[in-house]
Amino acid sequence: MRSHLLNDTTTEHYRRSVTEGVERVAAKLAATDRPFTGVTVDDLAPRIDAIDLDQPLRDTTAVLDELEDVYLRDAVYFHHPRYLAHLNCPVVIPAVLGEAVLSAVNSSLDTWDQSAGGTLIERKLIDWTAARIGLGPAADGVFTSGGTQSNLQALLLAREETKTQDLAKLRVFASEVSHFSVQKSAKLLGLGPEAVVTVPVDHDKRMQTVALAHELERCAEAGLVPMAVVATAGTTDFGSIDPLPEIAGLCEQYGAWMHVDAAYGCGLLASLKYRHRIDGIERADSVTVDYHKSFFQPVSSSAVLVRDAATLRHATYHAEYLNPRRMVTERIPNQVDKSLQTTRRFDALKLWMTLRVMGADGIGALFDEVCDLAAEGWTLLAADPRFDVVVQPSLSTLVFRYIPAAVTDPAEIDRANLYARKALFASGDAVVAGTKVAGRHYLKFTLLNPETTTADITAVLDLIAGHAEQYLGESLDRAC
Repeated sequence: MRSHLLNDTTTEHYRRSVTEGVERVAAKLAATDRPFTGVTVDDLAPRIDAIDLDQPLRDTTAVLDELEDVYLRDAVYFHHPRYLAHLNCPVVIPAVLGEAVLSAVNSSLDTWDQSAGGTLIERKLIDWTAARIGLGPAADGVFTSGGTQSNLQALLLAREETKTQDLAKLRVFASEVSHFSVQKSAKLLGLGPEAVVTVPVDHDKRMQTVALAHELERCAEAGLVPMAVVATAGTTDFGSIDPLPEIAGLCEQYGAWMHVDAAYGCGLLASLKYRHRIDGIERADSVTVDYHKSFFQPVSSSAVLVRDAATLRHATYHAEYLNPRRMVTERIPNQVDKSLQTTRRFDALKLWMTLRVMGADGIGALFDEVCDLAAEGWTLLAADPRFDVVVQPSLSTLVFRYIPAAVTDPAEIDRANLYARKALFASGDAVVAGTKVAGRHYLKFTLLNPETTTADITAVLDLIAGHAEQYLGESLDRAC
C-alpha cells in the first residue's frame, strides 16, 4: 500500500494517475452539451448505495470508470453557458493549476513551520486585496472557507469591540435581503433572536438609510448597543448594492462597526468599468470577499479583511504545541493567530497563480462582461410581455417571473413558474434558480459565465415560457 503514498519514489505513479484523471475531465468538458443530465435522486442513489467501500477496485482506470457512472456523467457543470442558477462561476485554468499544486504539496496554513512561503503568499494577497478596497496601512485579514465564515468572524470581532458583557443589549442591523449567515452568525455568537434588526429595502432592493437611521436611533433611545451594521455589496437574490457611503456615515454617528458583505460584489475590486459602484467600501471596519464567486476561482477561495489588524486578536489563542506566545515576540508569522480555523488549505495559491498569469485587469474584464450581459438581459426581459422583471441589475443577477396573458390568479402563476424551473432542470437543457419576492415565486438568472450570450438567455426564456404554458394547459385540461 505504500506505493500509493506521494513521495520521491512514487512520482511517476503520481504523474500517470493525475494525468489520467485530468484527461477524463478534459474529455468530459469537451463533450458536455448541456449543464445537467436531468438525473433524479431515485436514479442515482441506488448506484452509489450499491458500491461496497470495503472492496477497493485497486486500479485507477477502473475507479475512474466507476466515477464516470456515479459522478462525472451527472455532475452539474458550471462551465456550460446555460448554467444560470446560483453564485457558481466557471473557473480559470491558472487557478485549477494552483489547486493541483496545493493539493499535492498539502501545506497547512496555520503555522509558519507548516507553510513558510505559503504564509507569505497569503499575506501578500491579503495586503493586495486590502489595498484594492482602500482600508489603509493598518489593514489585515485572513483567508476563510467562504462568505459565511467571513461574516461570522467579522461579527465576532464587532461583538468583542463593543466591550459589552450583556449580550442581550447587542443589536446587528442588516437589510431584509441580506445573507442568511448574518442571522446564523448572531445565533452562533450567543445573541438572541431579536438581536438582528431587519431594515427594509427600496425598490432597487437597497437598504433604506432613512429606515436604518430610525432603527439606530431607536436602539440608542432604548439603551441598547449598535454592535454592527452589515451592508451588502451584491445581495444573493438581486445583486443589489447598499448605499455604502451613507451607511458609513451612520455607523460613524452611532458608533457601530461597519461590515460590508462583498462576497458577490468583490469582483468590482478588479473591474475596469464599474468599480465606482462600491465606493464607500473603503470606510468599512471589515469586508467579506469571495474570490470563488466573482474572481473565477475554484471553491474555496475567500477572505475576511479588517481595517485595524489589532482587532484580529479576538480570534487569537495560543497553544504550546502549535503557536506559543513567544513566537509573537520572535516575529514568526503564524496565520492561525488570525483565523477561526486551525488546519487550513493553501487556497490563496489559486488566486496567486491567477494574478500572476492573467493579472487583475484580466479578471476584471471577465466580470465586466457578465455585468454587461446582465444589462442586456434586463433589456430583453423588460421588453418581453411574457415576463415581469424585478430590478435593473447592479451586478449580474436577473430576477423575473413568467406572466401568462390569460391567467390572473397569482397562486396559479406561482405554480407555473415553479413547474417551469423544475421541468427545465429535469430536462438538463438549462439550470436556473428561484426565489420569492413579496411572497410570490420568481425565477433567477445569476450570470457569471462570460461565455453565456444573449442568444442563450433568449433560448432559456423561451424554454421557461414553453414549460409554463405546458403546465397551464394541462391545468386547464384537468379543470375541465
